[in-house]
Amino acid sequence: QLVESGGGLVQPGGSLRLSCAASGFTFDRYTIGWFRQVPGKEREGVACISNSDGYTDYTSSVKGRFTISRDNAKNTVFLQMNALKPEDTAVYYCAARLGDSSHYTFWGQGTQVTVSS
Repeated sequence: QLVESGGGLVQPGGSLRLSCAASGFTFDRYTIGWFRQVPGKEREGVACISNSDGYTDYTSSVKGRFTISRDNAKNTVFLQMNALKPEDTAVYYCAARLGDSSHYTFWGQGTQVTVSS
């Protein structure tokens, strides 16, 4: 199970920190990804962090503004979002895939992020 939290309404240029709390599986064996979706558009991969060496990757539109991190002791992944823009508005989901698998097995319910003045 994955549970996201930390979403909300923020002004352009502001920051939010999303959390993804995991339970029910061996967390440190799983790569964790953050995705986002706007109604009527395809889901977009935002960032991911590997289980093994902490390798991270970001979609180009968030590089330099978002930072993904994980705390294996707390079974939690974070997404620090800075310099937020209106186009970052979306429902954000976290998901887990085993090691180098390409298939995300577990998904959270999502948390709404709205960037607006």
